[in-house]
Amino acid sequence: MLNRKVLSWALYDWANSVFYTTVMAGFFPVFFKKYWNTEATVSQSTERLGLILAISGFCLAILSPWLGVLSDYRRSKKKFLAFFMVCGAVATMGLFFVPQGDWLSAAVLYGFAFFSAAASVVFNDSLIVGVTTPDKYDKVSSFGFSLGYLGGGLLFLVNVLMFQKPEFFGLSSGAEGVRWSFLTVSVWWLLFSIPNFLFVPEPAAMPTNETAAQLFVKSMNELKKTFLELFSQKNLFLFIVAYWFYIDGVATVMSMAVDFGISIGFEAADLIKSLLIVQFVGFPAAYCTGWLATKYGSKKVIIGCLLIYVGVVMGASVMTRPEHFYIMAVLIGLAQGGVQALSRSLFAYLIPSEKAGEYFGFFNLLGKFASVLGPLLMAVTARVFGHPQKTILSLLLLFVCGIYFLTRVKVQRAQSKA
Repeated sequence: MLNRKVLSWALYDWANSVFYTTVMAGFFPVFFKKYWNTEATVSQSTERLGLILAISGFCLAILSPWLGVLSDYRRSKKKFLAFFMVCGAVATMGLFFVPQGDWLSAAVLYGFAFFSAAASVVFNDSLIVGVTTPDKYDKVSSFGFSLGYLGGGLLFLVNVLMFQKPEFFGLSSGAEGVRWSFLTVSVWWLLFSIPNFLFVPEPAAMPTNETAAQLFVKSMNELKKTFLELFSQKNLFLFIVAYWFYIDGVATVMSMAVDFGISIGFEAADLIKSLLIVQFVGFPAAYCTGWLATKYGSKKVIIGCLLIYVGVVMGASVMTRPEHFYIMAVLIGLAQGGVQALSRSLFAYLIPSEKAGEYFGFFNLLGKFASVLGPLLMAVTARVFGHPQKTILSLLLLFVCGIYFLTRVKVQRAQSKA
């Protein structure tokens, strides 16, 4: 399984995961409130951040199908990957230069970096069909996610030390350590993306003489066609429904875990430790789920991971001490990478390989609309019960529905279509 092509492809997960770990999950949300929003209230800074992320997510959701179709027809997956990778890394680097109090520049750069990072993943995911065979998708996808957890965790550990012990790195303050962390993320992202462009082959393209504008119209028609095909391809339809439910639950747990911990009185230091636990447990766990998938099938392993999430949600509803939060972090680390990696590989197995860009554009579009129903459920139940530990139980609905529809999916290769 492991050869130069596979390793080079998987290294992009190692490269870009540091953005999601250090910037998105770790430092940016807190730094945005306390450093760049010095004159704003907590609610105002939250509103500002939410708006820029909503705009970025909406733009990505609209453009990703077109980008996928364009890459399929122009043999340009790696070119698009390179473009968005550089844009994301440069925008992240720009955060280093944003002065204190300039929330607008920070928000715009972060929103653009978030958009670029997520867009680049569309093309890297679709390249999997060129580095291995369908029977090895599970192992290769899991290997990529495991490297992502390891790489993200290693750099995040260094960045946390830069924040907590800035004098050790010759820095004047913790804030200076955070600013330099953004710079290290950018350099790491650029450096470890290089093998992908050198050694990962570009899949064959569909022949066309159409312009980009014509392909945009074509992408909208293809997206409509894809929606209609879901009703004629039962497995894809059932998987997409299942994925929409359970990935919304996974994304909500990821996005709300820190807020949940703060709401029940845990300290920031405990939450940072928990993020590190997720990363370092996720590294071997994501790889092991790939091995388990070859033995028991990806569908069964995904269901097993979702059952762990059911246990996490139920446990979170009664936790009272930071040690309980650490246990929750271990369980999330065990399940999160497996759900993400095996969902990617199972989807790759179910779709026609020659339309990977288009289908992964749709797959990632669906992912961009995740974490909508979950927060809505939590908001409604919070109004009814007024207690975070009762509110989080609403997420059980998403995991139970996802498991139900996934059990009905038959794992069989899709028929290629011209």
